[in-house]
Formats: sequence, C-alpha cells, structure tokens
Amino acid sequence: MKKRFVASLLLPLLAAPALAADVPQPPMAAKTQWMETRHGEQVMDDYRWLHDKKDPAVIDYLNAENAYTAAMTEGIKPLAETLYKEFKDRTQPVDLSVPARRGKHYYYTRIEAGKQYPLMCRRKAAADGSYDAKAPEEILLDQNAMAEGLKFFALGLMLPSPDGKLLAYSTDNNGFRQYQLHVKDLSTGKVLSTSMPRVTSAAWAADNKTLFVAQEDPTTKRSDRVFRLPLAGQPVQVFHEPVEQFAVQVAAGSDQKHIFLVSNATDTTEVFMLPAKQPQGSFKSVLGRTKGHRYYVSHRDGKLYIRTNRDAKNFRLVTAPLATPKKWTEIVAHDKDTLLQGATLFKGFLALQEKSRALNRTRLYDFATKQWLTVKFDDEVYVSMPSGQMDYHVTKFRISYQSPLSPPSIYDVDMKTGERTLLKKQEVAGGFDFSQYETRRLWATARDGVKVPLWVAYKKGVKLDGSAPLLLYSYGSYGIPQEATFSLTRLSMLERGVIYAAAHIRGGNDMGQHWHEDGMLMKKMNTFNDFIDSAEYLIKEKWTSPDRLAISGGSAGGLLMGAVVNMRPELFKAVHLAVPFVDVMNTMMDASLPLTTGEYLEWGNPTEKAAYDYMRSYSPYDNILMKDYPAMLVTTGLNDSQVMYWEPAKYVAKLRRHKTDSNPLLLKVNMGAGHGGASGRYNALEERAFEMAWIMAQIGVSK
Repeated sequence: MKKRFVASLLLPLLAAPALAADVPQPPMAAKTQWMETRHGEQVMDDYRWLHDKKDPAVIDYLNAENAYTAAMTEGIKPLAETLYKEFKDRTQPVDLSVPARRGKHYYYTRIEAGKQYPLMCRRKAAADGSYDAKAPEEILLDQNAMAEGLKFFALGLMLPSPDGKLLAYSTDNNGFRQYQLHVKDLSTGKVLSTSMPRVTSAAWAADNKTLFVAQEDPTTKRSDRVFRLPLAGQPVQVFHEPVEQFAVQVAAGSDQKHIFLVSNATDTTEVFMLPAKQPQGSFKSVLGRTKGHRYYVSHRDGKLYIRTNRDAKNFRLVTAPLATPKKWTEIVAHDKDTLLQGATLFKGFLALQEKSRALNRTRLYDFATKQWLTVKFDDEVYVSMPSGQMDYHVTKFRISYQSPLSPPSIYDVDMKTGERTLLKKQEVAGGFDFSQYETRRLWATARDGVKVPLWVAYKKGVKLDGSAPLLLYSYGSYGIPQEATFSLTRLSMLERGVIYAAAHIRGGNDMGQHWHEDGMLMKKMNTFNDFIDSAEYLIKEKWTSPDRLAISGGSAGGLLMGAVVNMRPELFKAVHLAVPFVDVMNTMMDASLPLTTGEYLEWGNPTEKAAYDYMRSYSPYDNILMKDYPAMLVTTGLNDSQVMYWEPAKYVAKLRRHKTDSNPLLLKVNMGAGHGGASGRYNALEERAFEMAWIMAQIGVSK
C-alpha cells in the first residue's frame, strides 16, 4: 500500500451555504484528496487532514463545531441547568467510603463539601485488627491540591508498600491515559525522585524497596514491557512482549508471596511468576503459551489455583502443586450455563465470581469445613461484585450490590455462615421515593431465534401504549457485560416519565463466553442485529415508538450506534454517540495508531481480504449514504487515547454533507479531556446534564 496526498485544503475551512443570518450555520469541513489502495481498491478519505491535532486549522474547526453546538442548544439551557441542580442536590456533598484493611492500616476515600475530587486517607488498625475511627487520620493524597490549575486530573493506581511506609501512585494530567508513576514516603510526606512514565500496573516486592512496573509504548499504547524499579537506582527491563496482540500487566498475589506477570490477548494468555522475596530473580512461565488457552493463576499454601478455559469454554478451576503446575486436580467443574468470571483466594476461604443468565453471584468455599455457600440476591435485575481491596487474612467477603432502583450498598458476608452485614448504602440527598418506580427483565427474540435479555426501569403508571419516551442503551463488545447498575443522574429522567432500557446484546459475556464469541470477528453483525431487534421488540410491545425512541452508546458502543443508524435510521428519533469508534477501517488499517494491532483478535485483521470486506460492511464512516438520519449528538475529547478525536470529527463532517434531512447534527468536543470525559465530580455532572437535556428534548421532554 502506498499513501499519497494529492491536494491540500481545496475549500474554505468553514464554508457554509448562505442562509438567514439569525439561523446558526453548521461548519462545513474542507475536503482534501487522500487516497490509499487496499486489496486493489482505491479508498478516498476526504477528511484525513483532521488527524493533525497540531494544525491550527483542525483546532479552529473543532472550536467552530463547539460554537455551532452551543448556538443550536441554546434552547435546552434551562433544562440542562435544572438537571445539573438536581444532580448536585441529590449528590452527598460529604461522603466517606467503607474503610478496607490492608496490613496494619485501613484505607478509605473522603469527599469534602464543594470539592471536585476525593482525599485518599488511612488510619491505623486497632490492636485487635478492627477499624479504629479514633485513630489519627493520615491524608495520603489530596487530589484537589494535585489538580489545582489543571483542566484535567485523574489518579491511576494507588499501592501502599507491604510495610505501609511508602505509597506508589500514578497520575494523568490531560486525559490521554498515560500515567506517570510517583512514590511518596508516608513518614515524611515527601515525594521521592523515583518516577517512571506511561505506567499501567505495578507491584511491590517483599523488600519494600523494589517495584515491578508495566509500561506502555509511547506511540501504540500497548503495555509491552516490565521493569524492575529499585527506589535507589535505575529501571531495568526484565520482560518484553514482542507479539503485538498481547499486552502485559503485573500484580502481587493475594498472599503477597509472588509477583504475577500476565501477558494477555483476546484469546490467549501466558502467566509468569516470581517469588516476591527474590526481586533479583527471573519470571518463570507457569504453563507456557498455547493458542486459544486462557488461564489465570493465584497461589495459596503451596498450591496454584488455575482458572482455565481448557476443555471449558466458560472456565473451570483446578489446583496444581507449585513445583508441578501441569498436574491438575479439578475443584470447580465447567458449567455450560455459568461463566466463571474470577476466583479470589484468602487464607481460609475461596470466593468465586460467576455469571448466569445476565446475573452475578458469589460462591464461597471454606477450606476447613469443605462447605460451599452461595451469595445471591432475589431481585429480577441487579449487579453484585467484590468491593474494596480485602486483606488475605479476612474472614468476611466484601460485596457491592446495586440495581437500577437500588443505590450501591456495601455488605460484609461472613464466609463461614453467609451472614450479611450492611456497612453502607449510598444516600440520595433530598430523598427519592423509589417505591414509585419499578424494574423488569424482558427477553427479545433476535432474528436468528436467540433470546436476548433486556432490563427496563420506569415510573409506575407510565402508559405502555407506545407513547412513552424511551432511551435504549447498550455496548456489546470485548466480552464486557451490560450490567444493571444504579445511576443517580438517571433518576431525573425516570421521574419525567422516560423509560430507560438496556440490552444485553451479543459481544458481551452476559450469557457466557459464547455470547462474546457470537458477537465478534466474523459474527459481529449479531451485535448490531440484536440491538435493532431489541428496539423493534420494545416498539412492538408498546414500550415506545420510533418517534419517541432515543438510543445511546459510547466507545465501542458508539460504533454500535453508528452501525445501527446506517442500517435502520428510521427506527430512531435521536442518537447520542459518545467517544464513538466510527472510523473503523482507517483506524484498523493503521498499525501505528494506539491499541490497533491488539484489536485484531476482537474485530479482525483488515490486511486479510475476508476480514477487510466484513469490517467494511459495517464501519459507520464507510457506510454513510445520501439519506435521512435521526437527530444526532456526537461527543468526544481532544485528548482521547482510546478513540482519537478525529474519528467522531470526520464522521460528523462526512455525515453533514450526506444527510438529506433537517434534523440536528451536533459535535461537542471537550478540549481538555479524554475518553472518560470531564474529571472532577461536578464537571462530570454538568457534562451529563447537557447530554441528558439534549436527549430528552429530542423525544418530547422539555422541562
């Protein structure tokens, strides 16, 4: 393939047709001629010039889009301001997380009134190991002070040393998710000179003076190297992963006796171990690397516990002697209807995280009594998962529980008896009558006969005659499930009569590992069909109608939005595409871009003709046609590292020249943030208020 630029800007940057002066005019991005030959096909990309963030013309164009969006949304300002006030009024101004023990201390976060960011704190445990609220508080990190003067701030890892005297932490100051590692001496409060850029994970050795850190490549953002980092010395590379589809991470085992290095691809893993007391030693592979074998390892009492997909699509759990890791004894058999998501080891107990029929559950095993008990909840839809970093010696397992109408609750579950103790339930400040709302599990039949689960949340009494406004959300990629979580901001939508629905479409792991496999690679169209079929089901069953139906998705869920809008634009009234992966082919054909080659195992390798043709058939940017489209809001961040800003910018530019309707098409760019949007809790709420106001206004809710 040979790339060539055959022209520079051919049109004025912001050319627009001459219309009435009082009507805001959309920016019309200039078209340039850029061509690339792919599998014998000459591919044009008129908006390739938008890739150059350093070009002032690019920034001018993005600013013009923001100005146009501001002008076009002037009418929703009162609603956005009302929503923002509701969000703030329902947010606890002061909050405290449940303290979690690690070593001799209990760690927690604390939020002060009016502050954007939490404080990271700890207190010494009492003599009996319990939490002592009277012990002096140590503020380890004040994120508000750290964020002062910055447009964006995010804390990455926060890892106390085994003796509790040092703190390794990482920070991102622009949203590009390239974190700088720092080490703080907690006895003096001084930040040491030890530092390292682009750190993605870390683990302390047992000597309290050596860190193992995984670092990403500055260009591709693939975590491909692991370094030994002594506090009083220079980093030494101890591992390099040459295969582009793999990325590495490091972590200490739950018993702190080993450092685990995991090299992970979509379909294959390899795990390496190093005794934590031998930081100068070499990592040894546990089971080697076999294509298609995914396994994860932990250690307890001289035995390895291996969660493996060998002869077990949904994984099973085996043990093996430390000295002979290939000599397996099965302790949890494979279940075709239940996905074994994780296994956590404690001194006396084992905790399994499982998923079946789009619901989570925890099973606990007592090594002393050899008895199992199951922790589950009776609600029709909910999500439960481990909560907080638990010390290896605890006898109570901490679980977070929530549902669309149940704010997050933290429970301690006695691993011997199963008795639950409620430690905290998130409060909705100002009160909210949850009894006036309900959730339900629904099942849509996809075109191939597969049953797709959905959940809905709505106000009791809403007419189910097709007249109700409804927002349908989904994601559907990377094996990430569509969990039935609680959202404080969603309450404002529900109380205005909007129904919220989420679809567990294929591409996630909601129904097991096959659910992911049936929505990836050459089966990716199932993801889009499931979403369309879910929307049609909701319409058929009178939950809503096309003129009251809005849809939303972000990142790979933004790809979902772009694909289904190309396929069935008449089905939806309004669409919000957040940080959307819409320029699939141009991104996946450029191996130098961040995170691209590692994605081949999820989407396909477009250098192969069959994969290229299949991906080309659904890529949103490549399938825009001259036809009517619904109202569309596209949001992104200039510093996005996961989906570069130019994807949504190019998508809007092209769509604006092709759409044949008069529906709004808006691009809103956060010029100081990345993939996750604004940092700071109030800034994030303000951003969400605007998006929700726009969505609701499009489906007939204006107050």
